[in-house]
Amino acid sequence: MPAVMTVNGFEPGEDGGGPAECDGKYHSDDDMLVALSTGWYQGGVRCFRMIRITSAGTGRSVEAMVVDECDSRRGCKNNIVDTSKAVWKALGLDTNVGEETVTWSDA
Repeated sequence: MPAVMTVNGFEPGEDGGGPAECDGKYHSDDDMLVALSTGWYQGGVRCFRMIRITSAGTGRSVEAMVVDECDSRRGCKNNIVDTSKAVWKALGLDTNVGEETVTWSDA
């Protein structure tokens, strides 16, 4: 599925907002984590499932666990894979870029 990957903070006080939607907890940015746009999040159906993310720029792929929703009713676009800094690092990408073209699928 084509998507735009953005950087999300999953720790307290970061730009990710409150705790993760799947479990009501904060998580480490060092873990391979993702928040999916509302449609892809499917009301929590994908919680704690792994997805495979492939960077169009580097060609690298990683797996990350869905722990949160990027709420499309509150400004998140419908094509967003919002990931932790660990995912960016594993894909060989610079988080300062802010957005990266990716594809994703259920792992």
